[in-house]
Amino acid sequence: MLDLEYLPYDVLPDILHGLPVKSLIRFRCVSKSWNSLIASSAFINSNLTRSHSDSNKLIVRYLDAKPHVERYKLIHEDNDNNDSSSEQIQDLKLPLRSRLLSHFQLVGSANGLFCLYDENHFILWNPCIRKYITLPNPSVTGFFPCYLVFGFDSKTNDYKVVKIAYQCVNIGYEGAKPPLVEVYSVSEGSWRVTSAGDSYPPRITIRNWHPQGAYLNGAVYFAAIDWGDAGFVASDWGDASSIVLSFDLGDEVFRVISLPNGKFGLDIRILTSKFKGLLSLICYESRHMGEQYSCSIWVMKEYGIVDSWTKQFTIELNMLHWKVLGFWKNDHVLVQKMQSDGLMLSLYDPESRQVKNLGFCKSTCCSYADKYVENLVLLDKPNGVVS
Repeated sequence: MLDLEYLPYDVLPDILHGLPVKSLIRFRCVSKSWNSLIASSAFINSNLTRSHSDSNKLIVRYLDAKPHVERYKLIHEDNDNNDSSSEQIQDLKLPLRSRLLSHFQLVGSANGLFCLYDENHFILWNPCIRKYITLPNPSVTGFFPCYLVFGFDSKTNDYKVVKIAYQCVNIGYEGAKPPLVEVYSVSEGSWRVTSAGDSYPPRITIRNWHPQGAYLNGAVYFAAIDWGDAGFVASDWGDASSIVLSFDLGDEVFRVISLPNGKFGLDIRILTSKFKGLLSLICYESRHMGEQYSCSIWVMKEYGIVDSWTKQFTIELNMLHWKVLGFWKNDHVLVQKMQSDGLMLSLYDPESRQVKNLGFCKSTCCSYADKYVENLVLLDKPNGVVS
């Protein structure tokens, strides 16, 4: 019988990288040397580049109706409306509860790591290894409107939390002065105030404050408005236009991505997302005197090229009762239907216009659904507060 203790140490990492995260956690008990290897920063970073993604599982975040707490579930993509067994739907326990609110604000997620926020407290949680850390408080405080960002900087293999504090009292005037920008680096373990606010374009305001921005290729994107010469409050919005504002996590600068003229009015609700690895927009538009909403998906085929924005498809559902959560394999769309007794999570096929039910939640709202990604991030950190 092969003695694992005497495997050549130089080939051991390659063997272990081919194993699921659950197995790696168990194998830490084989010996002290295995535990040191698996929990080392080098192994965790190397494993991240080969992140194990179970393409048949979704991780869903929703708010339970009673009691008002947030919950997480793993749902198998091949689940149907008649099967709610534990093999098809599995609960994931969040080990914390919000101190002041009924639930945390979801700042964002990247590679299976979640960033949660609660009254100036930030929490990073990895549901795969059931580990979390509470970050130290940022130094930029006050009653300014703040936009929060979370993502992964692929240039430095580092996760970053960004707090954008606008130096104004009222929402709608964010671009009047450059914001204060503070960045927390997981690898450095500390906050630092940066000069990123100097790159913030003037007369720009963010359209949606609560939905998290779309993380893609080392940057976070969110829908915004360029007020132009119209000013922040004006009866004539002729000079105002919809844009996409991005924050590059590597260079730590803001950039503007323009949208085609006349295609995205200010009356259209726009959310950023990603479709097949490309920047995309989810656009809701009212029809028939507000009794029905349509939803179209736009994709930027060539990054930075305004003319490459293309309408991919329109979702043929009454979006007054449905909401798009994201995209799945085979171009299917993750949608939720709001019902009197809860929510139904479904897959919508834009080609056949068929809807496949995945699972039901007795919930007031479902704020997130995406593929489940396994990783070892935070394995080398102790649970609790990072000083």
